[in-house]
Amino acid sequence: MSRRDLVIGADRSLRAGTTRRSFLTWTALVGALAMTPELSSATAHAQPPRGTPADYPFRLGVASGDPLPDSVVLWTRLAVDPLAPVGGMRPGVVPVRWEIAEDERFGRTVSQGIELASDADGWSVHVDVRGLAPAREYYYRFMVGPHVSTVGRTRTAPAPGSPLASLSFAWASCQKWEDGFYGAYADLAASDPDVVFFLGDYIYEYAIPGTGARASQPRPESAGRETLVLNDYRDRYALYKSDPDLASAHAAAPWITTFDDHEVDNNWAGAISQDAGTAAPGDPAGDPRLFLLRRADAFKAWWENTPVRMAQRPTGPDLTAYRRFSFGDLVDFSVLDTRQYRSDQANGDGEHAQNAETADPSRTITGAAQEKWILDGFGSGATWKFLAHQTVISDLARISDGERKVGMDPWSGYEASRHRILDGARDRGITLASIVGDIHRTIVSELRRDYQDDSAPVVGVEIASTSIASGKDGADVDTAGADIAAASPHVKFGNARRGYLRATLTPTEWRSEVRVLDAISVPGAPVRTAATVTVPEGRPEIGLA
Repeated sequence: MSRRDLVIGADRSLRAGTTRRSFLTWTALVGALAMTPELSSATAHAQPPRGTPADYPFRLGVASGDPLPDSVVLWTRLAVDPLAPVGGMRPGVVPVRWEIAEDERFGRTVSQGIELASDADGWSVHVDVRGLAPAREYYYRFMVGPHVSTVGRTRTAPAPGSPLASLSFAWASCQKWEDGFYGAYADLAASDPDVVFFLGDYIYEYAIPGTGARASQPRPESAGRETLVLNDYRDRYALYKSDPDLASAHAAAPWITTFDDHEVDNNWAGAISQDAGTAAPGDPAGDPRLFLLRRADAFKAWWENTPVRMAQRPTGPDLTAYRRFSFGDLVDFSVLDTRQYRSDQANGDGEHAQNAETADPSRTITGAAQEKWILDGFGSGATWKFLAHQTVISDLARISDGERKVGMDPWSGYEASRHRILDGARDRGITLASIVGDIHRTIVSELRRDYQDDSAPVVGVEIASTSIASGKDGADVDTAGADIAAASPHVKFGNARRGYLRATLTPTEWRSEVRVLDAISVPGAPVRTAATVTVPEGRPEIGLA
């Protein structure tokens, strides 16, 4: 089958919604059950949990996401063997029953229904449950035949503008499976946050080597090559989602998710692959048409494996990922997409001194429409304005060969975009808060429009979370971190261990704990707080303890 056939076939999926529900009368349901395929594990590679039947279809767990005051998305994906092609499922249609209740024993069920899972959508199910009460905790589960999923816990957002005394949230990114175990997620799940933000690099597209912390763990056949087509991306998500700590974190709270580069291809920019400028003449890796086909497959797999709404379902290589979430009168989170609309990286990417190319006002990291949307969002009445996105706004400068150099992939390579957003916040009297991932280290820094002008005012605070696993064990201080600290006085804290950030937000303070592990190369390592960061409302001042 050609790549074009894969992309076209992926779009021929069953749609959730009123039409489907009206179709599923009792008579129609009987007919649908008659079409249900046998759940096969004949090609199984992974051991099922003890006592679990071989045809148990919920091995990828459950999740919820994108909470609104009256709605939340429920998700699961059927697989009897996550490491087999198409999860060990046979072609057909499987009716999946779902329930959501006010108690985990499901004595007070508030809504239920049936969705159809099929191979067209990678056996995924997305349920946009409406009519829920605001600021309420709910429990949910899925059923196929005699099989019942684990129970997930979720929460709706408070009503718009309603007083909110506090919000607990966490953010994480970069979970390269082969680099280590996901102990940070066990700690996150136990923390019971109101909401979790995942800010990119959920999977990595590279071929997985047979070495490292997980060398002895089974993996799908496709793990031995770079992901290029839809089924390879599906396999990679299934491998990652088979991790029990990741599954427990998904089941503990609703997630708000965006993507960065590795969900598609390292350091891609708009319609441009990282190979576009380096591929030899005639090498298809440099053909932008083929990259867009790859991007379409990657986006389809991202949607299938993420608890987001139909509004985020891609159309070919296009996907609307930026969106805003409000929690009462306390905070707005603007979730960004800094990949799909950006200009190509300046100066050939990598690290480079800032120059006329990085300052070019025609270059953008957000695109014009998203930039306007960000600035318009600053006008809301929420106490706090957060940007939740992929990579750092602040310069992380280092001195190399006597020259100050910064990354060309983050906002430091798109200075005009940074100026427009930070000037917009300043002009509206906003102290901006930025939470990001990408850089495999925790960095706490001041937000300034210009990092080479000592008189430039501080207009906000940015906290970058380290990786869940990418970069292996790490260290409290490594060479790169020391170099950044020496050349970047606006950086107030750094740590290169693996982990995540958890925070409590109130009308007067943003308090964040830097949660790190001394090792991810072995399972079960303890988690500790490396630092506590405080920021008062209305003042871009960083407190450390």
